[in-house]
Amino acid sequence: VPCMERVPLPDADAFRAFQRRCQDSDWQRDCGGLAVCLEPPPPGCTVHQLKCRIDIPEVAAGTVYDVLQDGEYRRQWDTNVIASHDIARVAANANVSYYAWRCPKPLKNRDVVTLRAWQVKDGCHTIISFSVKHPKYPPRKDLVRAVALLMGYLVRPTGPSSCRLTYLAQVDPKGSLPKWVVNKVSQYLVPQQMLKRLHKACVRYPAWKQQHGLNVKPWLYPEQNELPELALSALALQHAASLDDIDESGLDEAK
Repeated sequence: VPCMERVPLPDADAFRAFQRRCQDSDWQRDCGGLAVCLEPPPPGCTVHQLKCRIDIPEVAAGTVYDVLQDGEYRRQWDTNVIASHDIARVAANANVSYYAWRCPKPLKNRDVVTLRAWQVKDGCHTIISFSVKHPKYPPRKDLVRAVALLMGYLVRPTGPSSCRLTYLAQVDPKGSLPKWVVNKVSQYLVPQQMLKRLHKACVRYPAWKQQHGLNVKPWLYPEQNELPELALSALALQHAASLDDIDESGLDEAK
C-alpha cells in the first residue's frame, strides 16, 4: 500500500515564500506588455517553472483578486474551461477544487484537482494551489490528469486603481508530449491569451457583479462559504509518478 503523504495547509511562511518566488526573476518582456520568465527545472524535478507578469493600469488589485476567485464569473471569460467547481472547504481560507480545460488539438484535454488557499495581507492578494487526491475524483478515462506542483497568483497594488499581476506555474501536463509542443513550449505554456482575456474580464466585472450577488464573496467573507467541510486527512498529495503516462508523442500538429 503506497504511503499517503499528508497534505499541508499553506501557512504564513508558505505565502511569503511564494511571494518571493514571484519577484525573483530574470524577466523577458514580450511585445504584448507581458513579462515572462521560464526557468529550468530545479534538481530532481523535470518540470519547468513559468512566471508571467502583467501591469493592469485601470483596475484595482481587489477587483483582479475577486475575478480570480469568482468561479461563477470564470465561466464568462475563460474560454478553455470544460468544468470548474469547488468541492469542499478545508479551512476558512482554503477549498478543494476541480478544473478541466481544453488543450490545443490534437492533444487530449486535461483536468486537475487542487487545494487552493488564499491570503489578503498588507495590500497583497495571494492565491496558492497544488494537486491533491480526492477519493471521489479519481482520474477519468476521457481526460489526462495533470499535476500542479505549485500554481498561483500574486496581485500587488501599484496605485489606488492599478495593480501588477504575477502568475506562477510549475505544472506537469503528463503524457509524452510531441516535439512540436516542446519546441513551442512558450506558446503553449505561457497563458498570454488567458491573461489578456483576464484583463478585459476585470474591466467588465464590477458591472456584472452588480447583477450577480453583489455582496456574495466567500473568499473575503468566510461565513458565506456554504461548501461542505472536509478534513485534510481525507486528502493526499498527488504526485506525477503515480499517474499513468499517456503517449501523445506521435500526434501531428493540427493545421
